[in-house]
Amino acid sequence: MAVSAGIIKVFSDMKVYKSSTPEEVKKCNKAVLFCLNKDCCYALYDAYETKESKKEDLVFIFWAPESAPLKSKMIYASSKDAIKRKLTGIKRELQANCYEEVKDHCILAEKLGGSAVISLEGKPL
Repeated sequence: MAVSAGIIKVFSDMKVYKSSTPEEVKKCNKAVLFCLNKDCCYALYDAYETKESKKEDLVFIFWAPESAPLKSKMIYASSKDAIKRKLTGIKRELQANCYEEVKDHCILAEKLGGSAVISLEGKPL
């Protein structure tokens, strides 16, 4: 699977903003979805901070709900590595199959790094 230049640019912009002024940071994306079809998607999420790092790390999320057709899940699963190779610098990866896995901040923080995660979306845990 070929990764478009647009995806790489969005990813690069999300990485670069960390050195920007506070005004520029407010304009930046904290989450971006990449979809091949309506059933599944990939996302980049930039909204958590760890004890080791005062900066927020990018998370690559693979969303494949149980209700999605098997063919869609297979296409996304087989394309995931090609996309991740182009998006260098991703420190965490998360696969979610239902909304309950990501809606609660404590559960999401646990999946992202457990007790090392100290804030999510700028809010302390």
